[in-house]
Amino acid sequence: MKISVCGKGGSGKSTIVTLLANQARTMGYRVLVVDSDESNSGLFRMFGFDQPPVPLMELVGGKKKVQEKMKRGYSAAEAETGMRVMTQEHIMVDDIPVENILKRDNLRLVSIGKILQSLEGCACPMGVLSREFLRKLSLARDEIAIVDMEAGVEHFGRGVETSIDTVLIVVEPSFESLQLAERINGLSRGIGIDNIWAILSKVPSDGIASKLEYELGTMGIDMIGCIHYDAEIFQSGLEGVSFGKGKAGEEIIDVLDSLVSRANPGH
Repeated sequence: MKISVCGKGGSGKSTIVTLLANQARTMGYRVLVVDSDESNSGLFRMFGFDQPPVPLMELVGGKKKVQEKMKRGYSAAEAETGMRVMTQEHIMVDDIPVENILKRDNLRLVSIGKILQSLEGCACPMGVLSREFLRKLSLARDEIAIVDMEAGVEHFGRGVETSIDTVLIVVEPSFESLQLAERINGLSRGIGIDNIWAILSKVPSDGIASKLEYELGTMGIDMIGCIHYDAEIFQSGLEGVSFGKGKAGEEIIDVLDSLVSRANPGH
């Protein structure tokens, strides 16, 4: 199963990714976390790693090399969704070079690439690589890929979700977050994804949770769970360190159970 975690910037996507990955690992799954957010550079710390992995962008020759391939493709009137920057036809988790993947128990972490310098250009090459990597990624029955998407919806424009099984929309208590959830729902359905769920994040009260669930219902979006505001997670985010299980870790259990059962009915 490949899960895309997306939503508004600052809504708690990386926190949800971390909670899901840790719980999936506890349940016995082999988990691959894909950091596809070119802006946020701290996901590796949330898993307790000291250094990030070498980006997969370096594995294909770097951003300039990908840009050159894209330019040749555009010159040949090739559709962007058909551009190839990786030589492999299929990618297994165990095939990823050791320098490009961080490992701890059943957890694996890879990063597509980051914007590190001013004037280095747009993030389009990251989108192209993300789409191709996820399309070619082959998972065993006991493996789950959880993708931390960039904020907003540009990744839909790049077709990154075209090989995703499940879209999980992170919704914080704000009007803007609800509006974006509606757009993400429409874009997901537009490419044929049926497993689309909202998860509430940083919710201060059950009353607010009920209000958000109602608003999502009017948009035709089902809520799969609610993660209340957790002071421990807030403090960990402030310090840039990993966080313990806590209340949020308990709340994520039913969320992952539901995601797995709904993505694999009858199993």
